[in-house]
Amino acid sequence: MPARQRERLQSQCDGELVATIDTQSRCLLLYPLPVWEELQTQIQQLPTLDPVVRRFQRLLIGYASDLECDASGRMLVPPALREYANLDKRAVLVGQGNKMELWDEDTWLAERDKWLELAAGDGAMPEEMRRLAL
Repeated sequence: MPARQRERLQSQCDGELVATIDTQSRCLLLYPLPVWEELQTQIQQLPTLDPVVRRFQRLLIGYASDLECDASGRMLVPPALREYANLDKRAVLVGQGNKMELWDEDTWLAERDKWLELAAGDGAMPEEMRRLAL
């Protein structure tokens, strides 16, 4: 964990994180514990008789694992999560506001290039994004 994020996480959640899989990409989602607890409550309140919701709950909550940053900013990612995200040697940590994404570097670079091509290609953009001033 980079020093800048480590200090913020230490003050926000004492370095306690929850990691789970991203159901749309082969990466991991890392949440500060208080953020995850709130999200988990919302996920559990979804209607469980809907098979799509049930699948989503099983994947996100089922893979959720507690992580703790040590004093050097290292954390031990469980084997099942490492395998899902193809984490082997080099990883990329991508900030996403209230969470972070942990990617295998090669996967991240390939996906990033694909997204950049799509963004430059057809110009299709949801109306909500058109209102942003970047």
